Amino acid sequence: MQRPTDLPRDIGGFIRDLRNNARISLRELAARAGVSNPYLSQIERGLRRPSAEVLSQIAGALRVSTALMYLRAGLLPDKDGHSVLGAIAADPDLTAAQKQSLTQIYETFRRENAHARAATDRAATDRAATDHAATDHAATDHASVGRAARRAVRSDQAGARPRRVRRETVSSPRGRANQGEE
Repeated sequence: MQRPTDLPRDIGGFIRDLRNNARISLRELAARAGVSNPYLSQIERGLRRPSAEVLSQIAGALRVSTALMYLRAGLLPDKDGHSVLGAIAADPDLTAAQKQSLTQIYETFRRENAHARAATDRAATDRAATDHAATDHAATDHASVGRAARRAVRSDQAGARPRRVRRETVSSPRGRANQGEE
């Protein structure tokens, strides 16, 4: 079996095989991909090397992974999980339809895992923010308790000194009446 790094860079032959397995004519694929019929023919015969944009359009028209198309064209480095795509593409025992199915399944799993990781990261960030807020609240409560304790100590110290009490005399009409009778 060929290793992904030993893949032939014959993107034209790969596109032709995918097109034939999908039972699409050259003219129909050219129309779906938005490229001219002669240009697509030249790509398939290896006379032209398509740009990344054209490869993306052809991949969309053939309903295959753009990453797989880039890998076969040598535009994508063989790392970060793309060796799996390369192994699928290089396997001579798989038909183009099987390669397409495996590639789509693999990329679906990678997308789902990426979404799950992002959700886990968001949850961890939210927990950290909540923990930080709780710590700030506890520190505020601790400071409040400290102020209350200092006030209590001051009032206890103040209790040791004689307090000056201000007394107010309440006058009542009866008291005035009694004062007037004297």
